Amino acid sequence: MDITRDLLGSSPSADSITRYLETIVQHASITDVLVPEVKVYPDMVYFNYHKLGISLQFSPRQGYKPTFGLKREQLKDDCLSLEGIDVYNSNVKPGTLNQPAFSPFPLLPLRIPLETSPGNSRGSRPSTISIAANTTGKEFVSWLGEPSRKGGGAGPLSGSINIWCEWSEDGLMVEFGGEESRGPQAWERGKDAVWRVVTVFPPTNKGYAS
Repeated sequence: MDITRDLLGSSPSADSITRYLETIVQHASITDVLVPEVKVYPDMVYFNYHKLGISLQFSPRQGYKPTFGLKREQLKDDCLSLEGIDVYNSNVKPGTLNQPAFSPFPLLPLRIPLETSPGNSRGSRPSTISIAANTTGKEFVSWLGEPSRKGGGAGPLSGSINIWCEWSEDGLMVEFGGEESRGPQAWERGKDAVWRVVTVFPPTNKGYAS
């Protein structure tokens, strides 16, 4: 299924977002999932659709500062703008009573169009990438080149942060899962690590050192 960047900048009640979620539900034959779990923070509001394997991140604008604990109906939709879309794979962390786990996105492969204009510094590459459930770090780098930012992987295996890579010019961040993505040798093994979460956000022309 395609992830369209046209959704970015939309409010939570936008028809385009509703239609997109309904399309996932229709093709995945999942019912009673269109009411999100809403997590509110002053700088970001998350609409989590756990059974759909997707989370929508809305950024407050126009000086709006939502407070912790607000319910869905108390939010000012006109003051929220879709800033990011998280899509989850099957190798997600186990859930808890307070934070259930995300199911894998039901309509893989996930197709994401790339910017291929001459002004893009990444050179020749595909116009669209197709992310399957078993897509690895090596494949992402072969498509996108070296990331503009990356992190994670430090510390002992049991306490480290999963490695992640960000391609800022493409508006794409990938967190990897499995033992290959953690621990002191994570970057050496990272080429074989399978993605855990893919995040799509507005592309930027600003480069960052890794």
